[in-house]
Amino acid sequence: MRVYQTNEIKNIALLGSAGSGKTTLAEAMLYESGVIKRRGTIEAKNTVCDYFPVEQEYGYSVFSTVFNVEWNNKKLNIIDCPGSDDFVGGAITALNVTDQALVLINGQYGPEVGTQNLFRYTDKLKKPVIFLVNQLDSEKCDFESIIAQMKDIYGTKCVQIQYPLNTGPEFNSLIDVLLMKKYSWTPEGGAPIIEDIPEEEMERAMALHKELVEAAAENDETLMEKFFEEETLTEDEMREGIRKGLITRSIFPVFCVCAGKSMGVRRLMEFLGNVVPFVSDMPKVHNTRGQEVPADSDAPTSLYFFKTGVEPHIGEVSYFKVMSGSVKPGDDLTNADRGSKERMANIFVCAGANRQSVEQLQAGDIGCTVKLKDVKTGNTLNSKDCENRFDFIKYPNSKYSRAIKAVNEADTEKLMAALTKMRQEDPTWVVEQSKELRQTIVHGQGEFHLRTLKWRLENNEKLQVEYQEPRIPYRETITKLARADYRHKKQSGGAGQFGEVHLIIEPYAEGMPDPVSYNINGQEFKMNIKNKEVVDLDWGGKLVFINSVVGGAIDQRFMPAILKGVMERMEQGPLTGSYARDVRVVVYDGKMHPVDSNELSFMLAARNAFSEAFKNAGPKILEPIYDLEVFVPSDFMGDVMSDLQGRRALIMGMDSEAGYQKLQAKIPLKELSNYSISLSSITGGRASFTTKFASYELVPNDIQQELIKVHEAEIDGKE
Repeated sequence: MRVYQTNEIKNIALLGSAGSGKTTLAEAMLYESGVIKRRGTIEAKNTVCDYFPVEQEYGYSVFSTVFNVEWNNKKLNIIDCPGSDDFVGGAITALNVTDQALVLINGQYGPEVGTQNLFRYTDKLKKPVIFLVNQLDSEKCDFESIIAQMKDIYGTKCVQIQYPLNTGPEFNSLIDVLLMKKYSWTPEGGAPIIEDIPEEEMERAMALHKELVEAAAENDETLMEKFFEEETLTEDEMREGIRKGLITRSIFPVFCVCAGKSMGVRRLMEFLGNVVPFVSDMPKVHNTRGQEVPADSDAPTSLYFFKTGVEPHIGEVSYFKVMSGSVKPGDDLTNADRGSKERMANIFVCAGANRQSVEQLQAGDIGCTVKLKDVKTGNTLNSKDCENRFDFIKYPNSKYSRAIKAVNEADTEKLMAALTKMRQEDPTWVVEQSKELRQTIVHGQGEFHLRTLKWRLENNEKLQVEYQEPRIPYRETITKLARADYRHKKQSGGAGQFGEVHLIIEPYAEGMPDPVSYNINGQEFKMNIKNKEVVDLDWGGKLVFINSVVGGAIDQRFMPAILKGVMERMEQGPLTGSYARDVRVVVYDGKMHPVDSNELSFMLAARNAFSEAFKNAGPKILEPIYDLEVFVPSDFMGDVMSDLQGRRALIMGMDSEAGYQKLQAKIPLKELSNYSISLSSITGGRASFTTKFASYELVPNDIQQELIKVHEAEIDGKE
């Protein structure tokens, strides 16, 4: 392959809901451009893009796959992304390193919720969008209805470039209103027969052509003036107007393809080569210091590693984008994130598992390499005197979590190593070793996402694992004032142990004034504050510790030990053993012994006094509450709301957004445990949701009593 310059390179993300035909389209593009000699199929498990065993097992794309085609002296780098919302990380990564989105619409169902979700990401990242209506040969395809839905959702920015003359099994021709030609195919697809538009279609074609001309002219003042004068534009002028409209997202061209029969694919690739923006046309990327980094081949070299694949017999394959400069085999670069030196032994361009060695890649290009020593996903490699770092990919919060453990405990270390390696391949798998919950938790985007992880561990790594329900990180707090004292006294022949602590605890709220006095059971306790320590707890909330001891009853040197004793109990609340939070502790009196008092004595006395006071201070359990947004077709709204109400959710509002309903609620984390499975079941997989931690709130009394019983049973079981 020859070396392509920055102004000859186009980077494209191939997006669409599961089942929309992305992998089949990718196969057709590779075939039409001559990269492969025979088209594979998902059923035959021999496609270029779905080459991992887990993808062939499930019949779904799990990983994004990079491939490239050469067309009309242009290089098109294309990333085929998984369609399932569970694997959205691949789509987000691809959109961040490409400059154009191709969004497939399933000709059987029209724009689905998954399509809407992907479109929102393109909007957030300001990426141009071209829509492709695929599967026109399906009996269920209603093209006019799909166009009407798209205009409802995306507005008049949706502009048809093509329309089919018929749909269903007999589909074999379309009208192109940019070129004003009829395209038709033999049953084998491939090269089209190009003819003049039939007379009976001319009126409709002219009307759509006029709409396209107007939409193209709106993006350039010169073109607009010419359009007003002549009411038309040349083909090249229309292309220029469309290109500018793509960059500003003021036009979303709509194409027709039948990827399974390779119909319309060559025409699409012509458009991609002629019209889609080059790397140099798009807004500049910024490094972590906020500096613009233009795609300039003459600048110092910076490579951003956006994806890691692990392949049998090869190991790690590291995919990168040349952010600036150029790279060739033998270049010595420095890892800006890890400080290590790396030599680029070989560089490749790829089409799935097939790699072709190249002599150089220029700014804006995408390639891969193998056998790097210390490069992880998200790292930047720089040439000498270059200090770029990039951190522009932001992934969504996890939606589904499970505790994971090796069936054979001896495999625990091996399991952690495998999980770490797999997270390099998919950063939306998040692994957490929770000291609080005493579990290893894996977080993902859905049940299918984690099922895939388990399949790979068991089949690729030969590790038998099991999932368990993750424990909930409850919190404990108090709701009223309480006082307690405790004397720790122990004699053992020699020096003994003695420490006595008197303390008052109360709920703490931000900004509350320091105490002056307390009245407890008719007895007044005046406070004389000597010092105050505010502890920001690692698990949220605060502990305020006040020393109000007068008359030297407890020496100041024992105060750190008293605080330590309190903290020990804050780390293991008396109700469920969960962390406690938002408590103010005032130590106001005590006693010590001139010989037997020491730090251990006061730590134990404080721990026991705090426990007793906590139990008498109206202790309550708090549970994590999450903000939930559900995106759902209106047909399923009633069932989804009913399900949420059964999960103790509080509906906060409803909205209509781009053809679907958006429902907002607050819901306890415990009730989210299997929500992704339930929502998929209710809506046939046509809904999605996002979550974000909101706050801790009191659990209802009946649930609190149940949690306490469970904890007590666990303690009895251990004893």
